[in-house]
Amino acid sequence: MTDQSTIIPFHAAHKNRTTFPSIFFERAEFDEILNVYGKMVASGHWKDYAISASKGVAIFAAFHKASERPVFRITKTPALKHKQGSFSILSSQGQILKRGQDLRQTLRYFDKKLIKIVK
Repeated sequence: MTDQSTIIPFHAAHKNRTTFPSIFFERAEFDEILNVYGKMVASGHWKDYAISASKGVAIFAAFHKASERPVFRITKTPALKHKQGSFSILSSQGQILKRGQDLRQTLRYFDKKLIKIVK
């Protein structure tokens, strides 16, 4: 029996491979998200966050406690830009709470969480 394996040099392996860039939030988008995050931390709703970037979606997850699953996920999916909108807010159960083309308008969902009744 003979070994039929082929050795491919490391530098040649990347030439035939098509790589897709990861999706991530742009600087202005990330500033908007961090602005809302800061307000939610100051009000005591959120304590931690995580960021994920992949081929099709970028996710900003907000946690009440780091050991739990995220309370909210803010996602950017460019493939949905011309359909429902690139940005969406998901609950901890995965339910879509708000969706839109404009991130600032979509993030207004959290404004009602920041309103406190003062007596």
